[in-house]
Amino acid sequence: MNSFFGKEQRQLQAEHDCQAMADRLEQIIVENQISEQHQPFIESRDFFFLTTVDHRGYPTCSYKGGNPGFVKVVDAQTLAFPSFNGNGMFLSMGNIKGNAKVGLLFIDFETPHRIRVHGDATITANDSLLSEFSGAELIVRVKINEIFINCPRYIHRMQKLESSKYVPQIDTETPGTQWKRIDALQDVLPACDKDIAKKLGGIITPEEYGAMVLSGKG
Repeated sequence: MNSFFGKEQRQLQAEHDCQAMADRLEQIIVENQISEQHQPFIESRDFFFLTTVDHRGYPTCSYKGGNPGFVKVVDAQTLAFPSFNGNGMFLSMGNIKGNAKVGLLFIDFETPHRIRVHGDATITANDSLLSEFSGAELIVRVKINEIFINCPRYIHRMQKLESSKYVPQIDTETPGTQWKRIDALQDVLPACDKDIAKKLGGIITPEEYGAMVLSGKG
């Protein structure tokens, strides 16, 4: 495995007289597998932030939400989570196909607390876990290389108001997506969504959708 710190981190550590402290923290907190301390926290989350790297070298940061427990600890070195229906761009999933390196950030804004994960990911459309996640199109498995608890000092305390109504639920029809009503998209929607505007109340303009988003109805 490559060194946890690169030359750029080492240079800054030397400039700020904290190299010894950085080395000690790495020894104490950075692990290569999920511990009994990590697992309950990860499996209790209903969201996390995922970073992937695209074909141009740009990092892509994505919010992933679901029901509590939608990230599954498969074993001590493997996490799995579902990819639900999105906007059809497949930014994160496509990035993973081209570059397996990923980062995951799990946060509890109420406590606060956070855990960071670095690993190598794969995606598949016929994973045995698909049946465990209602509405999943793909399953992502992450082989963990590094996992560590991060200082919560600058995390703002916040409380969740409600869960997203768009998260797929067993035996419940997931509401249609409002942005698929936008007029400029009607001729390029997948066949399964051709009637969605009619079902949701008609075609709208981008400006009307923007107003819906700002009002919390998007």
